[in-house]
Amino acid sequence: MKHVTLPDGEKVPALGLGTWRMGEDTASAEQEADVLRAGLDRGLRLIDTAEMYAEGGAELIVSQAIKGRRDEAFIVSKVYPHNASYDGVQAACERSLERLGTDRIDIYLLHWRGQVPLEETVAGFERLKDDGKIRHWGVSNLDTDDMRELAACANGGNCATNQLLYNLGERGIEWDLKPMMDRAGQPVMAYCPLGEGRLLWDGTLAVLAERHGVTPASIALAWLLSRDQTIAIPKTSRPERIDPIVAALDVKLDAEDLALLNDEFPAPDGPTALAIV
Repeated sequence: MKHVTLPDGEKVPALGLGTWRMGEDTASAEQEADVLRAGLDRGLRLIDTAEMYAEGGAELIVSQAIKGRRDEAFIVSKVYPHNASYDGVQAACERSLERLGTDRIDIYLLHWRGQVPLEETVAGFERLKDDGKIRHWGVSNLDTDDMRELAACANGGNCATNQLLYNLGERGIEWDLKPMMDRAGQPVMAYCPLGEGRLLWDGTLAVLAERHGVTPASIALAWLLSRDQTIAIPKTSRPERIDPIVAALDVKLDAEDLALLNDEFPAPDGPTALAIV
């Protein structure tokens, strides 16, 4: 497993699994938990979820998957912006902990910017850290100006990561946001790393997949893993798709491969609005 380093020096897996849209159908619950268990078996320890996903249903799926295996997993969850006041974040975290069946969340994120001042949310996160209910905190879907404002808050420098839409087809953060985070030692946690499946049909990815004896999904993930300080969290509901995800760890993209991908998916040549799903 490749690792990235959080600002406090802790190393965390650079490849994990997401749970968006899990927990929405009870008939699929056991299979979804099986996918996460299969990921744990293959070393995909980082599992990303949120109170928003199926209104807590995805956290319940995670609880099934990590039952008896909590210490193997690195759990990331997220709080709704409307729950991100000082008191609100305490209550929301307690609900997430109960659904997850654990006594701590490894990284707890503000899901997106809302009406609550960032300084108040940070104070709430710091209280949760002091109480041992979360180990790290971070944010999601915050743009460059937001991150500057966050850094100016009391204890704002304790932000561990920013979870962002980032993949070959969405590289806008490379202009200014990712460089800023790199300087602060904050990894990017890339959601929708396969472009919600669109990248799997790209011809250049198909060529490189054949060259390396893997799938297009493996190539798209390998590209993200080649970026400094980047965590990829693909989501799948099918156990047989764990193998292509794990295979990305063994793909070594050379200069020619990267040039082809840059031609097909060029880096930004100026600032762009933050892309969000």
